[in-house]
Amino acid sequence: MEGIIFSSWDHKIIDNRGLPQEQWKKVEKLKLPGQFAGKEIAAFMGWNGVIVKSDRVDVVDMTREYLEQVQGFSCGRCVPCRIGTRVLLEIMQKIISGKAKEEDISQMENLGKAIIEGSKCEIGKSSPVPVLHAVANYRNDFLSVIQGKRTVKKGTYESHLTAPCMDVCPVHLDVPTYVELIKERRFEESLALIRQRNALPGVCGRVCIRPCEFACRRNLLDDPVQIRFLKRFVADYEIAHQLEPPVISEEKKQEKVAVVGAGPAGLSCALYLAQKSYPVTIFEALPEPGGMAAVGIPDYRLPREILRREVEIARKAGVEIIYNTRIGVDKTMDDLWKEGYKAIFIGVGSHDSKAMGVEGEEKGYEGFIPGVQFLRDINLGKEIYRGDKLMVVGGGNVAIDCARSAFRVGFKEVNLVYRRSRKEMPADAVEIEDAEKEGVKFHFLTLPTKIIAEGNKVKAVECIRMELGEPDSSGRRRPIPVKGSEFILETDVLIPAIGQDQDLSFIHEGDGVVITKWGTVKVDEDSLASDRAGIFSGGDCVTGPAALVNALSAGYDAAITIDHYLNREPLDLPDFRKKGKFINKFEDYSQEVKVPAVGGLPKSTMEHLPADTRIHTFEEVESGFDAQSAIQDASRCLRCYRVALIALSED
Repeated sequence: MEGIIFSSWDHKIIDNRGLPQEQWKKVEKLKLPGQFAGKEIAAFMGWNGVIVKSDRVDVVDMTREYLEQVQGFSCGRCVPCRIGTRVLLEIMQKIISGKAKEEDISQMENLGKAIIEGSKCEIGKSSPVPVLHAVANYRNDFLSVIQGKRTVKKGTYESHLTAPCMDVCPVHLDVPTYVELIKERRFEESLALIRQRNALPGVCGRVCIRPCEFACRRNLLDDPVQIRFLKRFVADYEIAHQLEPPVISEEKKQEKVAVVGAGPAGLSCALYLAQKSYPVTIFEALPEPGGMAAVGIPDYRLPREILRREVEIARKAGVEIIYNTRIGVDKTMDDLWKEGYKAIFIGVGSHDSKAMGVEGEEKGYEGFIPGVQFLRDINLGKEIYRGDKLMVVGGGNVAIDCARSAFRVGFKEVNLVYRRSRKEMPADAVEIEDAEKEGVKFHFLTLPTKIIAEGNKVKAVECIRMELGEPDSSGRRRPIPVKGSEFILETDVLIPAIGQDQDLSFIHEGDGVVITKWGTVKVDEDSLASDRAGIFSGGDCVTGPAALVNALSAGYDAAITIDHYLNREPLDLPDFRKKGKFINKFEDYSQEVKVPAVGGLPKSTMEHLPADTRIHTFEEVESGFDAQSAIQDASRCLRCYRVALIALSED
């Protein structure tokens, strides 16, 4: 990275002080953003070292500020961190006030090492690291202050408490705290914390792609904390104990907001606007709420009653949902303005399937059913085209859902073909494993090329073997056809599930909303505001097909900025979101980090319906944790909080 005067990040010293800029060494693998909140970043101090970009930064003052923030964030439960960091701060205050001695620096070094060794959680173990780096590498700066040769220049700073699991969570949940509340049997408080930013905890607790678990530092020891199942547990606990979340009953504001689509993005936006006392109406084309969560995810993974209950919570909060109403057909965007809505949020999902480019797919053969349509028909209780054999094309979660659902609606043989290897499959590894247990036959490095039909009905598919070449733009190795390797797979039904598109035909040129060349809504990255004042958008219709939790995040953010818009305030995100985006770019999780050994408490397990039984039913496969299992798994959390300090340029 260019422009680094000094860095001790990852304990690798790069010191360009005093050197001509053309001789500066570069810092490898460092993704420190150049700006924060529109200001240049002058320096950064955090869990893994110190980075200085401007010679105007006073590292002594930055160290003092950092320790003040550490004291504020420390939970205070263990003595080394609670008392040790306070003593470090007191020494820094003595240094700045001119009352310290040179030996105080040695005391700081000894104390910092002791705090690292004796602390229980990551705040105590990581916070002294940049302090020790600062003292060791800027010793003369500390000494010059102690000796009265200069005064400290106070800087401008932004601090943030983070953790690897929080960084990658799209809604930026405070994962360590809600996990710890479960450990302490404070289940209702844990769920309340989750609901502050996640509108569908019971849904997310079942189908989230769980980026938090892949960034869990417990991975570096044994197995990650099962964060998704813990979220599900507290949501299920509320149901089992017939509890209801509190309803905000403030007087409603005058400004009405319309939401297009009752999927995760729309529901999230609507709920958080309703909690801010806005009258909100969702217009939904389907006969029930949930969008792709309702019609694109099978009941064996997400029981419909769970989704409906969480929608009912939003309704009780004041959200009105009007079903069977398609914007662009039954009502136009212009109609919404005429009916008095002061802001509109577009949150439609990706309900259309992408074409495969296979010979014959445009012929309209019976038995050729796009994956999204196949799942929608099942979930809406419609009649399914029957047969004995079914083939799915694709490697994502939709493809796996189609394959597993096929057995449940009566197919006897299910084949799934994917043009890359198993390693490259984007589907959840757990879902792939479950599909294998249920009898789905996988054909990797296989590409369909032609549909073979008889009497206008699908009878077979011609395929060709593939081999992997160099990586493509996705970072995965590009599949290349193997000449002469063609073969035939017989099937009665062919299900393409290689991707999805969104239908934005209801947006007309006069609406003032720009559609990108990718067929998505153009919005500002932070505010989610479109080019038309008062219209916001988020979720799949902005990003293309993405995870449910990303849509929830977009809805939450849009609710904040719509509130700002209606109050004529700057369309700005809250500090936690801006700081979370900053740290996320920093990529603070590393497989190379050594994690101190802890007690070997094994991960909890749960009951599953047997494979030979569940393929005949849409009953939920996973039983969920009981209280003891949840507490045990929550107890495995390493509480990996870190303190970050951003020094901003004064220019």
